[in-house]
Amino acid sequence: MPFPWGLCLVYKNWAGPIRKKILPPILGSSTRYLMLGAQKRTSDFNSFVVRTNTCGELRSSHLGQEVTLCGWIQYRRQSLFLILRDFHGLIQVVIPQDESAASVKKLLCEAPIESVVQLTGTVISRPPGQENPKMPTGEIEIKVKTAELLNSCKKLPFEIKDFMKKTEALRMKFRYLDLRSSQMQYNLRLRSQMVMKMREYLCNLHGFVDIETPTLFKKTPGGAKEFVVPSREPGKFYSLPQSPQQFKQLLMVGGFDRYFQVARCYRDEGSKPERQPEFTQVDIEMSFVDQAGIQKLIEGLLQYSWPKDKNPLTIPFPSMTYTEALDFYGTDKPDTRFGMKIVDVSDIFRNTEIEFLRDMLKKPQGAIKTICIPGGAKYLKSKDFEAIKEFAVNHFNQEVSPLFLKTSGSRKSPLTKLLKEEEKSALISLLRVQEEDVVLLTAGEHNKACSVLGKLRLECADLLEDRGVVLRDPAAFHFLWVVEFPLFLPKEEDPRELESAHHPFTAPHPSDVHLLYTEPEKVRSLHYDLVLNGSEVGGGSIRIHKAEQQQYVLETVLKEDVKLLSHLLQALDFGAPPHGGIALGLDRLVCLITGSPSIRDVIAFPKTFRGHDLMSNAPDYVTPEDIDPYHIQVKRAEDTDSTDVQSVVCEAESSRLVLPSLTKTENPFEKLALDQTPELLDRRKPSRSPDNK
Repeated sequence: MPFPWGLCLVYKNWAGPIRKKILPPILGSSTRYLMLGAQKRTSDFNSFVVRTNTCGELRSSHLGQEVTLCGWIQYRRQSLFLILRDFHGLIQVVIPQDESAASVKKLLCEAPIESVVQLTGTVISRPPGQENPKMPTGEIEIKVKTAELLNSCKKLPFEIKDFMKKTEALRMKFRYLDLRSSQMQYNLRLRSQMVMKMREYLCNLHGFVDIETPTLFKKTPGGAKEFVVPSREPGKFYSLPQSPQQFKQLLMVGGFDRYFQVARCYRDEGSKPERQPEFTQVDIEMSFVDQAGIQKLIEGLLQYSWPKDKNPLTIPFPSMTYTEALDFYGTDKPDTRFGMKIVDVSDIFRNTEIEFLRDMLKKPQGAIKTICIPGGAKYLKSKDFEAIKEFAVNHFNQEVSPLFLKTSGSRKSPLTKLLKEEEKSALISLLRVQEEDVVLLTAGEHNKACSVLGKLRLECADLLEDRGVVLRDPAAFHFLWVVEFPLFLPKEEDPRELESAHHPFTAPHPSDVHLLYTEPEKVRSLHYDLVLNGSEVGGGSIRIHKAEQQQYVLETVLKEDVKLLSHLLQALDFGAPPHGGIALGLDRLVCLITGSPSIRDVIAFPKTFRGHDLMSNAPDYVTPEDIDPYHIQVKRAEDTDSTDVQSVVCEAESSRLVLPSLTKTENPFEKLALDQTPELLDRRKPSRSPDNK
């Protein structure tokens, strides 16, 4: 039969990176090699357990051996054969037909699918012509002598087969069953392998120290909204840290000049499509380092831990300033796997006769921007262009017009007819317009024009790919450093006040330090983001290490209560070394590497985008007796106590905890409109959350 579990791919990836030499068939050996420094250690999957071998490792070289296997019954055929599965693969088992083994036959024929059994038998060759080349174990089978039913399986809510479609809500409610699927096995084993390689690279090769930091902390300014935890002291609460930001800086003060941690972090940010309330980041901090040193470290870390079944990474990664990213891609996390860059065509229209274009260029920040959609006239329909224009107006208050400059047939637009021939020729030359290309043009304030075209660039790419155009290689991984972010941004609620673009501990760019005290809104920062295929997978900065400058930023620029951070300010006054760091979002990174549509597919026990665990029905109520020691009162709304499993299931089915760049929707502009305002879409403001966003 076919090899539905697909573990051939799984275990090449798992074993390959940690073996000193490549072994022939991927699932062929029970021995794997892990190099820790100069010492070679052997890892045996069959140590300490009752089995002698795993299902996926047996080959023709094992013929005649008596083996003991443990696993799940995946499939049974005509009471003659069954397929046994474990984490390592599949093997065919011959059900004995002779009367002397009637009890064994009865057990194996009557045990429900997905029951757990232990078998002892002999490895034999399959009859000629019955080999299965699609199974790594397809040349052999097991002739059973004894069998034991370790646990019977009741009727399942869904089949454990990858080709069986099941809703995400059902998968999350029965997560322990979903984890048996080959894709979840692959995702989580790849994640484990990458973390192990990261630890090896940091600790054994570069002298980092793995240090755990507290989970119970206090609420401090300068970040995302935190969860609060009641204490037994009246009126006092802990706070779950959104990142180990302050602790890792204090570790630098304490002389641990190379720290890292695979850290659990928490953010009470409500409905965030690409996040969940608890997540994991690879947190790193170093003393006596500059931005280039941090970037070089991360490039080496990723190259060292990169899965062997993926295209190898080339370092160093390219770099782009924040301003360049906004100008050319309309976002600070550009997807550089394809072109369609934003082009400023203002100079072409300096003397235009089109009134609204001429008027826009008279404004201080007025600009005319375009993107060229390759083959747009061929692949996009009239309703697509109507949706493009409607989206731009509704969410940016911005007009976007398609231009058909070199198209055959009747495809025209009102603006195209108004263009002079020299303007058309200049656009064709500057944008390198080919037959059937479509140009999207917008005139407006510089940042807003770039933002709307940046969003439409991604949406048009999705549309083209849905219709068969290859723009982005799914096997390509394009890393990019985005640097020179602004240190501060105007507050959304009051643009006259400033807030940190990253977090309040980020150091100003050395060339702009003088502006900190006169024009702080113009100061660039030593903050850097790592972007992969249009998604941010890491962020960090060089820190302020002098108490005087840190207090000025907090007190004067940000108008924060410095008493809440007195412990950090005091520590910086006690000989704090220059230091900096970064955090990689492990969930998002692994999601992109595995090509999963959701970060929930790379987390063992995830929550919905509203923070619910459908399996255990958490969060849940606690009794008044349990609450009483914490000196708090809970206001219960009787009519809100009807959130049963079904309503939560509906919530999960409607949630979209996915990476925006991987989303496919019926209306490509629908997902951009969800919970977004023109201000938010105009310019993505970097999170104030420490390091990992």
